[in-house]
Amino acid sequence: MKRYLIAPLLLLWSLAALAAGTQYVMRVDGLACPYCAYGIEKKLKKIEGVEKIDVDLDKGLVTVNVRDGVELTEPQMVQLFKDAGFTYRSMTKHPL
Repeated sequence: MKRYLIAPLLLLWSLAALAAGTQYVMRVDGLACPYCAYGIEKKLKKIEGVEKIDVDLDKGLVTVNVRDGVELTEPQMVQLFKDAGFTYRSMTKHPL
């Protein structure tokens, strides 16, 4: 019985390891309302490999998780936020 439980757990663990990617945390000025967050999410979702987006309006932070092998660049984010009507300030990158 235990053998039947171990195999699925090992499979889930290996899939989680394969799904590793990168988390970007960006500081943005001008985020004031849920509609602002929606506009940013809409633009970021157009980038292939973006898996999760979280917008913290109070702190002015946009957190984006991307698939392994996908990279967001500073010039790309400067332009994306400028096109959306916001001011990009900085970005940090962390492995997942």
